Amino acid sequence: MDRKTVGIFIFDDVEVLDFAGPYEVFSRTRTVPGADSRRSDESAPFRVFTVARSRETVTAIGGLRVIPDFAWADAPPIDLLVIPGGFGTRPLLSDRATLDWLPQAASRASLVTSVCTGALLLAKTGLLRNRRATTHWAALDLLASIDSTVQVDRDARVVHDRVFTSAGVSAGIDMAFAVVEALCGKEIADETAHYIDYPRISRT
Repeated sequence: MDRKTVGIFIFDDVEVLDFAGPYEVFSRTRTVPGADSRRSDESAPFRVFTVARSRETVTAIGGLRVIPDFAWADAPPIDLLVIPGGFGTRPLLSDRATLDWLPQAASRASLVTSVCTGALLLAKTGLLRNRRATTHWAALDLLASIDSTVQVDRDARVVHDRVFTSAGVSAGIDMAFAVVEALCGKEIADETAHYIDYPRISRT
């Protein structure tokens, strides 16, 4: 099977569920239903990995320590780019290296997504220009101030306007299922939600 790669950007003070939720959804998706199909990657449509500035340990919010699978310099090509949020996005808004890497990675990806305040980084680099988007409820005004052309949706849980953005924290799970449905079909998305015991509700 020709698998799409899912690269999830992680950084210090990233929100845990912002990256772990989509990781769970994409890594557990199978085109063959049932629990047994999850015992191997034979029917997995995605290959999921984390990527960071370097391979040094990242400390997420809450103190969880994560070793990235790849650094920017040695990561394989990313088909589906996931930008999570967390308080760590604030210093990255003025971090030149991140602001240079992100649009480069996005230009090579077939699909770009964000969770929570990851949308702030997308806006800062122009990736949400003239698009609808959303973010965590506490950062909606900040998103609007970063790029006035962004049409900020203050009510939607997931917004798809070429780029997928989602509201705060747990909404990243809904975003990931929306992507799975778009790429693999509703039946596979719903079966995956059933497998992980997630009560999927369409709130786009």
